[in-house]
Amino acid sequence: MTTTMLSPKATAASPITPGAQRTLKNRVSISETVSHTLTMAYRGLLKIKRTPEQLVDVTVQPILFTLMFTYIFGGAIAGDVASYLPIIIPGILVQTVITTSVVTGVQLREDMDKGVFDRFRSLPIARIAPLSGALLADTVRYGIATTLTFVMGYLMGFRPEGGIWSVVGAGLLVIACSWAISWIFAFFGVIARTASSVQGVSMIVLFPLTFLSNAFVPADTMPDWLQWFVDINPVSHLVTAVRDLVNTGTWGPDAGVSLLGAAVIVAVFAPLTVRAYMRKA
Repeated sequence: MTTTMLSPKATAASPITPGAQRTLKNRVSISETVSHTLTMAYRGLLKIKRTPEQLVDVTVQPILFTLMFTYIFGGAIAGDVASYLPIIIPGILVQTVITTSVVTGVQLREDMDKGVFDRFRSLPIARIAPLSGALLADTVRYGIATTLTFVMGYLMGFRPEGGIWSVVGAGLLVIACSWAISWIFAFFGVIARTASSVQGVSMIVLFPLTFLSNAFVPADTMPDWLQWFVDINPVSHLVTAVRDLVNTGTWGPDAGVSLLGAAVIVAVFAPLTVRAYMRKA
């Protein structure tokens, strides 16, 4: 057995810092968190690029729902299709984009089941980055659904009285609120056992909220006992805000209520989702 001895000169050239004197960085700055989030969002976009079939719901659903609801209910509710378009297009937009946010929780659960997030936890990145990055990437999906809905409405004869910038503002409002709502489904994705259960629970929550609203028919045509729920339904507030922007170009109180509700959702569910995610670690 041979032993290699280090000379005093070699030892002095490469000093070893004792463990007790080392400082470990267990926090990341806000700028680093933003950078990590953008990197994870880019990963999400690469997933969409490699599996474009993930965009089926945001490409087929807006076209199908716009055509179906407009021609089925247009004559009965507004007398003709042209008069119904200013009512139905904002409703279809909100319903489509909010429903699309369910995919966030489903894909999150699938990634966790595959062990992808186990690798993320071993990286020196912000804890919230894998979650916030995935949610940020999904805003591209919301943007596609928003654009297709307005394009379909235009092809069918819808001409927004509020102008192009009001249409852009309405689209951004819907995307922002849907991004906030996706934190709820992300929380379901973390705590649920399977991806199918996430989708099932999410649809049970969304279907009453979207259909028991003023998205498709005016609330005053409903029974009195149902109108009270429609009036306090957050989906109704968002639909009304979009209609005000698109059809009249005005920023009504419903828009402020929608943004305030979105901020509250993020403030509540973002910490809950991160805490549940780290507990799974």
